[in-house]
Amino acid sequence: MITISETAAEQIKEMLAQQEVPNMFLRLGVTAGGCSGFSYAMGFDDNETEQDVYMDVQGVKVVVTKDDIRYLNGLEIDFEESGMTGGFTIHNPNATVTCGCGSSFRTKEEAGNPSAEPC
Repeated sequence: MITISETAAEQIKEMLAQQEVPNMFLRLGVTAGGCSGFSYAMGFDDNETEQDVYMDVQGVKVVVTKDDIRYLNGLEIDFEESGMTGGFTIHNPNATVTCGCGSSFRTKEEAGNPSAEPC
């Protein structure tokens, strides 16, 4: 289960409304890399595959691949205003190590894996 705060959901809906491609949705995932082993991937997409898991969160269509769901189950996304700017924040209960900027992480399963050691 992925949680999106009401503030983040409103921001995502506004951004989706600005897209010129119909049927866009939020795609979440992970990629290998970053200081801690994995980096978050978050963007808009309009192409689903058989490998995708679909969910409706706060009225936002969210799609995650079956391979990535184990890293993102329990993920919490929020949006925080900061002065004249704002940004999305991510809390991942599966992360045991995160980098200073919060954009990469490692889970317990990757602990001790030399290819996933932080830089």
